[in-house]
This record gives sequence, structure tokens and C-alpha cells, in this order.
Amino acid sequence: MHSVWLGEFLGTLVLVLMGNGVGAAVTLRKSYAADAGWMVIATGWALAVLCGVLVAQAFGSSGAHINPAITLAAAVSSGDYSQLAYFWSAQLLGAMCGAALMALHYAPHWKLTPDPAAKLGVFCTNAAVRSPFFNLLSEALGTAVLVVVAAAIGSHGVSPTGPAPALAPWLVGSLVWGIGLSLGGTTGYAINPARDLGPRLVHWLLPIPGKGGSNWRYAPIPIAGPLLGAALAGLLLRFAHL
Repeated sequence: MHSVWLGEFLGTLVLVLMGNGVGAAVTLRKSYAADAGWMVIATGWALAVLCGVLVAQAFGSSGAHINPAITLAAAVSSGDYSQLAYFWSAQLLGAMCGAALMALHYAPHWKLTPDPAAKLGVFCTNAAVRSPFFNLLSEALGTAVLVVVAAAIGSHGVSPTGPAPALAPWLVGSLVWGIGLSLGGTTGYAINPARDLGPRLVHWLLPIPGKGGSNWRYAPIPIAGPLLGAALAGLLLRFAHL
């Protein structure tokens, strides 16, 4: 069974399962990867994007957005908004399922980790320094870079025929790795509303031992910031005819 919806659902599921998974591996006590650091997290998320893109394509979504911000940028660039709800529903549900599977995978570790904020950080992002305007700017800028460089990867300016189809996911994974290393230290670089909202909802819903609150006060920033950055980048792509 192949469809765009299924591809987006499964691709986002794999993205979040592996991305939240590396966060859990580095954060939770008694994990062999505990305290491995930011380089491991950034690398893990980059590989999670690579795997998510490949799965999305294999199951029917050739564009492999796995990110509502990418879907919005494509809509702004093309002028066709008819598929937003269709894509967004698959991406959000996929993110929730991926986060739930990650929580199950690490089930024995939650009660051994005393810090509620650290547990929440496995699921979703937060500002390193709380400053709503600059936090929003960070998410918007990171997402705009994601959209513009991803578009450049497939542009005729880079190659008249575009990159080899099997190479493009590796380049996008490298792009996310670069964003994480260079721009991710301020807000944890959600750059994907589903990646943040889906796991945050799962954190709120599941009976995780000693979990604390889900920080809903911050939650609008990793949704609005990426969508704003994607919309602006989409406008740039539309007028540049990239």
C-alpha cells in the first residue's frame, strides 16, 4: 500500500522516533549514551531526517516533506494550498506515534531520571535563554535556511538535472546537521511544528513517571516560528523562480 499520506505519516514517525530517540539516549539515566553531548544529538537528528525522507519516498510521498513548514513553503511557492490539511494531518499523527514508540522503547529509564525538565527535553524543544522575540526569530531563521537550501539542492542552478535522486536525502540530512550545529543552540532547532507539537502532546498524555508539566507557555514558538520562516522562504522561492 502506497500513498502520499502514508509516506508522510511513516516518514515523520521514523523522523521523530529516531530524533527523540537520540535525545533520550543522551539524556536518560542508565543509557549507554548518557551525556554524549550536542554533537551526538545533532548527528542523530540529521540521520533521523535522512531515514525519514527515505521512508516517506518509499511509501509514496516523493516530495517527502515530513514537516508542516516544508509543506507550507511549497504551498506558498506554488500558490496551491489545497493539500495543507492532508499533509499536516499525516505529519502530526506520525510525530505523535513516533514519540509514543520512543517513550515505550525507553520505558525503564524514565523513573531513573529525576529531572522533569530533562524528560520534557527528550520530547520537545525549549529556549536556552528565554526571550520570546529572539526565540521566534531563531526558529524562523533556521527554518528559512532549511527551506532555501533544500530548494537549492534540487535547483537547476546547482545542476541542470538536479542531484541524483538517491543523493538528495543525504544532502538534506547534511543540511539539518549543519543547522543543528550552527543555529540549533538557541532553541534546540525544532524547525518543524509537527516534530515539536506531536511529541509535546504525547508527553502531556502519557503517564511518564515524574514527568512534570509540558511547558505549553513556550509551545507556540516552535509552531509559529517555523511556519513564519517557511512562508517567507516560500515567497522568496516563488519570486526567484528557483
